[in-house]
Amino acid sequence: MVPGSVGFQCPECVARGARETRQFQLPYGGERTNDPKRTTFVLIAINVLVWVALLATGGSTSPLLSYLALIPEGYCVLPGGEYIHPDPAYCASAGVPWAGITSMPWQAITSGFTHVQAFHIASNMFVLYMLGPIIEQILGRARFLAIYFVALLGGSALAVLFSDFGDSHIGASGAIYGLLGATALIAFKHKGDFRRMMTWIGVGLVLSFVNISISWQGHLGGLLFGLAATAAIIYLPRAKRNLQWPLLGSLGVLAVVLMVVGVLL
Repeated sequence: MVPGSVGFQCPECVARGARETRQFQLPYGGERTNDPKRTTFVLIAINVLVWVALLATGGSTSPLLSYLALIPEGYCVLPGGEYIHPDPAYCASAGVPWAGITSMPWQAITSGFTHVQAFHIASNMFVLYMLGPIIEQILGRARFLAIYFVALLGGSALAVLFSDFGDSHIGASGAIYGLLGATALIAFKHKGDFRRMMTWIGVGLVLSFVNISISWQGHLGGLLFGLAATAAIIYLPRAKRNLQWPLLGSLGVLAVVLMVVGVLL
């Protein structure tokens, strides 16, 4: 027998209780992490390393941009930079590399870690630093990362669907808007003050549509997919939590399908 607070308990009962009591489980099924800031710091470090690599190789003229930026409709810039040509065969005959998501599908992810302007990366990383650890504390590391990457893919999906020829997209804004949406939805569910967050989201979206240098597609896609991913986590009843990951995976697949549709249109 094992001594208890009142009397004794059988060893089998203690073992069963230990199995059934998940002291490190968070409210929505995630596992509590010792340092919820670590994941955010790793994401920030990746973004900063890519930014430094671009600065070291020419900044906005870096050849790395052709490989990292999201280019929905591929093109190459002919010698002298006087004309952008969309035909891979013509570009090859001219000895100029052709770049686009159809031949470089990783652009859907790498574009979300690519920045050129200091203000761009600083503003995105500041929001990531503020929101990332909070979301991980509530949902756990795996679910936080799932929202981040689903939102990133969602931003890329709308960018591919609604871009014009010659457009290219960079920045973590799609993922960041996904985190903004996640924070607002969590606050709404717990009857917190979500209106201030929604105000910031609304202002940001308006600026996205007004300023042609900002990818409204990435912002809106990241927000919508981030909201959907968060809803799949926090609104499923406890008995249905085994559906969280299939739903998150389905959102990722949907983003990929939308990108394929955008390429074919």
